[in-house]
Amino acid sequence: MQEFVFFIEGDVSHPLTVDPTVWIFDERKVDLDTYFDEVKSLDDEETAYKKAISAQWDKEITEGSEPPRPDSNDNKLKYDKQKLQQGSFGMPLKPFFLNAEPHSEITKVEIIQADGQSQSFEYSLVQSSIVGFSHKGKPLRTDGPIHFYFGDGSNRSEPIKNVIKFILHVQK
Repeated sequence: MQEFVFFIEGDVSHPLTVDPTVWIFDERKVDLDTYFDEVKSLDDEETAYKKAISAQWDKEITEGSEPPRPDSNDNKLKYDKQKLQQGSFGMPLKPFFLNAEPHSEITKVEIIQADGQSQSFEYSLVQSSIVGFSHKGKPLRTDGPIHFYFGDGSNRSEPIKNVIKFILHVQK
């Protein structure tokens, strides 16, 4: 039986072995059924954060602040059990590359599939990618452990399947 992990290695300080089966409860996961259809905001995260803080500040100045209620369920993590059992999910790949601490000159990423096939892409393109880890609530047991999707969704109907390894390369 195939191992249900994938690897990030090559010109990195810390090669990683990643188990995607634990991502189902990770708050960074994205819904693959809607992710590529959503309109991407032109504001970056910092601008959005500043706008939210400004709005909260304005509200508290004009209306006063409201202390948190300890009996409120708003502070607890909630998971929609049905969504988890029926949804298809992916995970942004960039944080995992950053954890591997790639050398600053990385330019290419080679994607290795279980059958030995490989494809090479620009590092900047792969950094913005998503890897699918579940389909209709089930791990990708037959053609996983993960599927590779470009960040723009250009291959969403034909992802690279059976991905087992990412090798980061410094072009010489």
